[in-house]
Amino acid sequence: MAFRAGPRNLITDVAGLTVGNADDAKLKSGVTALICEEPAIAAVQVLGGAPGTRETDALEPHTIAAAVNAIVLAGGSAFGLDAASGVQAWLRERGRGFRLREHVVPIVPAAILFDLPNGGDKDWGRYPPYREMGYAAAEAACADFAIGTAGAGTGALTAGLKGGLGSASAVLGNGVTVGALVAVNAAGTVTVGRTRHFWAAPFEIGDEFGGLGLPAPLPADAQDVIPKYDAPLQPGGNTTIGVIATDAQLTKAGAKRLAIAAHDGFARAVWPTHTAVDGDLVFALATGTQGNEPTLEAAIEMHAAATAVMARAIARAVYSATHAPKDILPTWSMRSASASR
Repeated sequence: MAFRAGPRNLITDVAGLTVGNADDAKLKSGVTALICEEPAIAAVQVLGGAPGTRETDALEPHTIAAAVNAIVLAGGSAFGLDAASGVQAWLRERGRGFRLREHVVPIVPAAILFDLPNGGDKDWGRYPPYREMGYAAAEAACADFAIGTAGAGTGALTAGLKGGLGSASAVLGNGVTVGALVAVNAAGTVTVGRTRHFWAAPFEIGDEFGGLGLPAPLPADAQDVIPKYDAPLQPGGNTTIGVIATDAQLTKAGAKRLAIAAHDGFARAVWPTHTAVDGDLVFALATGTQGNEPTLEAAIEMHAAATAVMARAIARAVYSATHAPKDILPTWSMRSASASR
């Protein structure tokens, strides 16, 4: 079961999806908006102990909402939920949303991560800037977008290293495409101990995050829980939030199963993950433009791809992060090469 990356190696290899980023270097925070060209079947799975969300109840299989118009990932803790209002405004101006008589209501679920104590200036006055950043992110949406220190990953941190925004894709043998988008702000580490080797190494395609493979032998600190901050961990101070998307045709229940599979990518790429202080969450989208609903065998392959693609996207987020003034943690590229030995 071998997968190949799509032409961009981004979630936008799933036809009908675009992504836009808006961020502020002084604030050290930002927003990422994923826009659906046509309403897409959606679901969500939350496994972290400290989530911050909007419109997630509407995505459960037993609810009436059939599809969404966009998904928003944002920094800013609970303040960042305002970003969805900006994306919603952008969609409404274009007449895109759920229609009820003369009214148009865009359906825009969102999730946030906690990036307040990262060295950025959060003295924004009475109202936080995330609504406007959400609108700007939607306005910027296109097929090609930046990863690393961009959008919702601008101020993200992991244990010992700067986090970021990541994305990856895979094309299956039956032509179905699976893509992931993720903002990595985990309490855990994405590298094996304090080395430069990524836990996600077995799934790497080419040298997309350094090509180092796994260290041999594993270092003595491979199982250590490395502290992220000098101060004790607190609920809501972390979080990895992502989207897994496919062009396969799925029901809402099928999309939820895809989201569950993508969480396995968290477990393959972050140690530890799904903790009480993370708000770990995955949205799932199915555009349905590629064929019929998968057979059982095809679904298993798609779920395996979701795990692998999400793990790769997480590693690419940290690998692609860049240094900025007042950073409180180094980037992966700043970690000494001697740490790999």
